[in-house]
Amino acid sequence: MHEEVQRHSVHTLVFRSLKRSHDMFLSNHGLLPLVDEKAENIRKLVKARDSYGLVFDDVKKMQAMKQLQVIESGPNPPPPGTVFPTENEGTNNETAVVPFTDTSLVQRNVLNNNPNQVANLIRKAPSMPKPKWHAPWKLYRVIAGHLGWVRCVTVEPGNEWFATGSADRIIKIWDLASGQLKVSLTGHVSTVRGLAVSSRHPYLFSCGEDRQVKCWDLEYNKVIRHYHGHLSAVYTLALHPTIDVLVTAGRDSTARVWDMRTKANVHTLQGHTHTVASVICQASEPQVVTGSHDTTIRLWDLAAGKSICTLTNHKKSVRSLVFHPTLNMFASGSPDNIKQWKCPDGKFIQNLSGHNAIVNCLAVNPEGALVSGGDNGTLFFWDWRTGYNFQRLQAPVQPGSMDSEAGIFSMIFDQSGSRLITTEADKTIKIYKEDDTATEETHPINWKPDILKRRKY
Repeated sequence: MHEEVQRHSVHTLVFRSLKRSHDMFLSNHGLLPLVDEKAENIRKLVKARDSYGLVFDDVKKMQAMKQLQVIESGPNPPPPGTVFPTENEGTNNETAVVPFTDTSLVQRNVLNNNPNQVANLIRKAPSMPKPKWHAPWKLYRVIAGHLGWVRCVTVEPGNEWFATGSADRIIKIWDLASGQLKVSLTGHVSTVRGLAVSSRHPYLFSCGEDRQVKCWDLEYNKVIRHYHGHLSAVYTLALHPTIDVLVTAGRDSTARVWDMRTKANVHTLQGHTHTVASVICQASEPQVVTGSHDTTIRLWDLAAGKSICTLTNHKKSVRSLVFHPTLNMFASGSPDNIKQWKCPDGKFIQNLSGHNAIVNCLAVNPEGALVSGGDNGTLFFWDWRTGYNFQRLQAPVQPGSMDSEAGIFSMIFDQSGSRLITTEADKTIKIYKEDDTATEETHPINWKPDILKRRKY
């Protein structure tokens, strides 16, 4: 005989189970285990270190920096009203009831007759130095001739002519003194984006959106070499000043180093993650610097073909770089800021803020006038040393063009630094010079020695 097992609902079974548990633990209800203070302290320490470790480290660093500054800056100046004893006062001191002896650091330094220490006692708040006066610049010649946007310009080392490259696929060579067209070079099948003239050979180098890099012999006005290797448009090129090396860069996110004579691709400088918009070369380290749409600037070891360091201060595309002709420094242009850097390690110097446009190009002359050209046709002139913006210009568009065609694509100073050549979206080339009639009285510097603001990185 099998007995029928009574069927209960799930609710009844759960309730019975809970009742058993309740009966079992009823006597211990409310009795919590003892707190282990040692374990609790360890738990708090671990949690604090995990959550706020970086803050603790920063606090320690700040304290260490403050101690260093205190040690380096020397003792504080004496309080107001402190009178240093003279020889006569010294004799009276002996007869005093309680002889006074000042053994403070300040007193010891004065008695030791150390002028450097005394000079260091009182420090002024840092203020912006007075900028050098620069004459204002004015437009004095407009050259028309290209049938498309004029994208690049270079001046030959002898300062007799300059070359421009355009979206009409033609390279034109112009006489610098008269502005007359000397010769047109055809061969590119797309926009010409970069030009450079060699100071060591009678060669002109060009690159374009057709992925071609060409070497033109200026004695015959013909292409004598091609440099094949770029996988996409080539946007910029630069020549090394002392060795026969050519560096090109473009939309394939690389910069390529070429042997000028053998056409060999010596190095492919990889590391950028977006279009490389600007490349510059110099004889001292870093010999190659690149700026990219990935917002970074890279300094390269030319011998090893590797990146020395990456500067990540910019927040937007870096479209232009320029070396200062005499100081060991360079500037970079971006829509967020123009920044100045010191070679060879890429130390940040200062921001030049205010050019609120897409900065396509930069140029600097030996007098320390830095010029930035914007996508909206604005020209800003800056004093290199202080970062003072001494002039702003709006480039006028060619008659018949729309205002939206006011865009400056490239610019360069001639070899003397007295003429500024700009190439623009209204298909013209504009040449600026300093106003000879201007003086410091007619165009004073509107400058106030404000206390320096904190540098923005």
